Amino acid sequence: MSANPFSLDSEACYLALKTHDARFDGRFFTGVTSTGIYCRPVCKVRTPKPENCRFFALAAQAEAQGFRPCLRCRPEMAPADSHAHWSTQDASAILAQQAARLLDASVQTGEASSGMVAIANKLGVSERHLRRIFEAQWGISPLQYLQTRRLLCAKQLLTDTVLPMTQVAALSGFASLRRFNAAFVEHYRLQPRALRQASKTPAAGAGQGAHGIRLKASYRPPYDVAAMLAFFQQRAIPGVEAVDLQALLYQRTVRVPHLGQSLSGWVQARFVPALCSVEFLLSESLIPALPRLMADLRQLLDLDADPAAIASALGERFVGLEGLRVPGTMDGLELAVRGILGQQITVAAARTLCIRLVQAVGLPLQTPFPALSHVFPGAEELAALSADRLGALGIVRQRQAAILALAQTVASQSISLRPGGDVAATMSALQRLPGIGPWTAGYIAMRALRWPDAFPSGDVALQSALGLRQLKAPALEAERMAQAWRPWRSYAVVRAWHSLTNPTAIENDIPKSA
Repeated sequence: MSANPFSLDSEACYLALKTHDARFDGRFFTGVTSTGIYCRPVCKVRTPKPENCRFFALAAQAEAQGFRPCLRCRPEMAPADSHAHWSTQDASAILAQQAARLLDASVQTGEASSGMVAIANKLGVSERHLRRIFEAQWGISPLQYLQTRRLLCAKQLLTDTVLPMTQVAALSGFASLRRFNAAFVEHYRLQPRALRQASKTPAAGAGQGAHGIRLKASYRPPYDVAAMLAFFQQRAIPGVEAVDLQALLYQRTVRVPHLGQSLSGWVQARFVPALCSVEFLLSESLIPALPRLMADLRQLLDLDADPAAIASALGERFVGLEGLRVPGTMDGLELAVRGILGQQITVAAARTLCIRLVQAVGLPLQTPFPALSHVFPGAEELAALSADRLGALGIVRQRQAAILALAQTVASQSISLRPGGDVAATMSALQRLPGIGPWTAGYIAMRALRWPDAFPSGDVALQSALGLRQLKAPALEAERMAQAWRPWRSYAVVRAWHSLTNPTAIENDIPKSA
């Protein structure tokens, strides 16, 4: 593949297509001129002749040329292409990618402020300039990109669930059922109901199990499923999370903000390594936030990582660890509180404090799973606590102040602990709070903000893994060494930690300035 993520080598693409190479899933799509269909590289249909293939970096580019998505390989399930190439691109490329991310977010959240005027204002440029840059970078208009994202979202809901058409239209970002039907017919030359029938979804219960809604997602191999689940298991809070290593299963309760409301429920993820996919089961209470929830689940499990690009940047330093991913979170505040509670103590001790906090102020929740009974407390609940109440749970004074200050800041919406924001500004704001230093801010950036280039050079365990502890200035040497790993230093951190003899406790081996 070309080093430029937006220019495609046709010969390399065709070779990946012939071998159904899952490593390139989502990196490109193949439009077949003889059928008018576009597919993922992993599609199992007979490989078309080279002269009948056209290759596109984005599904929206294929659809703009009149190709329709394959009903068999389902392009909507492909991992997203990585956008973490900013350090090697010019300002125009970065701006176009930021605009694409904001358009993605508008589909995920269902917010009305998805127009290019609002996005241009967020990015600090004129709408006209942004449209010009977007079209120059992607070869399509912002409207074409947004329409494809909405239609593919709708296609997945039509295929995997039995939700009513009106609900599918609304969840996909269409203002009315009429507009949804018109757009679907125009782009796919197929009525939505006909697509549901063609996908062979039974009339009832296909996407809805005994307890919830079922959806699917894919990832690029290699993926060390055991390591990811073990990471979650070692930190699991009883009542909030549960892990079954044998069944490759992860369950947890969640609270999702949606259009000014707060939805509580539960999610379950089951890995299917043979298919490089994950099957999700979600409570019906979360249906209004399905697009956002699916995006959060992909972030939680790091399904959109590109192992080939990461391995290329990290070189030979971490050979054999290509399947490791950076674990995410479903709740940035929860992750931040866990990070604060874990300062200067072991993972097991931090877990005990989290258990006490959930039992004291967590939201009780009825679920079909005995292991799930509470939702982690939100910003308002935490901000309302007194220092004495936290102290009674065994939380020391410094951590009390940090948790209360953080909760009040998040509750006032002065800071957002979600992917897509200004990482530098967020880290700076975090470090202005009491009890949060560079290590904790970097850890939050890595897992909650999903910054792939976080690098806590002062981390003692990281320095040990890199063989630098005997030096006079190990942090400076770690920074120097890691420059070659940009923009994927978060993955270097995870792999360095994993290489230690006792990786279960490494997060808490941190400097006093955490």
